[in-house]
Amino acid sequence: MQVILLERVAKLGQMGDVVNVKQGYARNFLLPQQKAMRASEANIKAFEGQKAQLETRNLETKKEAEALSEKLDGQQFIVIRSASDAGALYGSVTTRDIAEVATADGFSVDRKQVVLIAPIKDLGLHDVAVHLHPEVEATITINVARSTEEAEQQAAGKSIQELAAEAEAEAEFEISELFDDMGSAADEDGDDEE
Repeated sequence: MQVILLERVAKLGQMGDVVNVKQGYARNFLLPQQKAMRASEANIKAFEGQKAQLETRNLETKKEAEALSEKLDGQQFIVIRSASDAGALYGSVTTRDIAEVATADGFSVDRKQVVLIAPIKDLGLHDVAVHLHPEVEATITINVARSTEEAEQQAAGKSIQELAAEAEAEAEFEISELFDDMGSAADEDGDDEE
C-alpha cells in the first residue's frame, strides 16, 4: 500500500515522501496515528495544499520538543523497587514507570515516548532514551534502588556489589570484635581464678 507521510517516521522516510508499506502497518499504525494518508491522486493534491501548514506545525512542535529536551536531557530519576541481595528486581521497571516518575518531577513524558532496548531487571543506573519528537531525542538516567539512601549512594558512584561487600566486611569486623571481647573477658575470668 502506498501512503504519503505527514511527518518524519523513523526508518521509513521524511514528511511528504510517498512510500510503500504493508497494509497492516498502514491500517493499524500510520493512518490512525495520522502519521500518513493513502496515496491517491486526490490526497496527493490535498497534501500539496496543506504542506506549508504541516511544515509550520512540525517546526513548532520540534521547537517545543527541543526546549523540553534541553531541560530533560541528563536528568536522573529515582525508582524504588524491592530486590534480592544480589540486586535482581522482583519484576521489572517498565516504560510506564519511567513516564510516571518523569511526570511526577514536572516533565510531560508519555510512556510511548520512552524507549527501552531491554527491560530493566536489576538495581543500578540505567540510561534510557526518550523520543520527544521524530527528530528530537533526550537521554535520562533511571536510578533503580531499594531505598532513597541506596539511590544516593549509587548516584555517588558506588555499585550494589560494592555496597554489599562493605556491609559484609563491616559485619565481619563487628563479629571479630565481639569474639575478641569475649576472649579477653574469658582471659580475665581465668586470671581471677588463679
